[in-house]
Amino acid sequence: MTDCVAVNRGPVTSGIAVTDAEGESALQMSGLCVDLAGRRVLHDVDLSIDRGELAALVGPNGAGKTTLLRSILGLQRISGGRLHVDGRAPRPGRVPIGYVPQRHDFAWDFPSSVSGVVMTGLTGRLGLLRRPRRQHWEAVAEALERVRMIDLADRPVGQLSGGQRQRVLVARALALRPSVLLLDEPFTGLDMPAQDMLSTLFADLAHEDRAILMTTHDLLGALDSADRLVLLNETVIADGSAHDLVEDGSAWMRTFLVGEDSALLRMVSAVTA
Repeated sequence: MTDCVAVNRGPVTSGIAVTDAEGESALQMSGLCVDLAGRRVLHDVDLSIDRGELAALVGPNGAGKTTLLRSILGLQRISGGRLHVDGRAPRPGRVPIGYVPQRHDFAWDFPSSVSGVVMTGLTGRLGLLRRPRRQHWEAVAEALERVRMIDLADRPVGQLSGGQRQRVLVARALALRPSVLLLDEPFTGLDMPAQDMLSTLFADLAHEDRAILMTTHDLLGALDSADRLVLLNETVIADGSAHDLVEDGSAWMRTFLVGEDSALLRMVSAVTA
């Protein structure tokens, strides 16, 4: 098992950015390690995402992508290294992180309206017993406007299409008005019009001074829409723009454990040619 430096939950030092200072990263990790059931699933992860940036986290199943998201959310204890969001160690409800889960992880048969589901994104801020106030409903309406769903605010969520459901989950995350937005496989099962609409929305949100980290198996979409690709397989294998990485075939081979004749390498080369 790879050795990891003890977790430092104090001020960020030694080159680790604090986002309160101008120009520093909203999401910062250094030497990050995570153990699950006695097995190291992430080690020596160095990664920073700046405000205004959309980064795609790609890698094979079991590479640790979901574990990394859970660590950023404060839902998974890290074993070593440093992890800071807006200059603070992540804890549920403490740092405004918007999270869009995979669509199948949400109970769509729950009897709720679209606006009611979006309001659940504010539960951590409200608490279970406090009733929403005017400013909370204003945040819900603002989020629904951003995803072009305000006209469906009162519709039962069980009546929505797949693309509409995905937009509801994005609005639910945006209701927090987060500085960091995490997207877990946002394009899975969507047709091209829905994917294009979301790609444009994510780019707009990044340009509004948010840091966005998206996990995806859609390499074509990632190559086309993301500012950066982060190749992950238990650690960061490579990190850069699509054009930076296209010539580094060995990075793709080490990440996805494929050979030189893999169709994956031909696809990456063709898309970025």
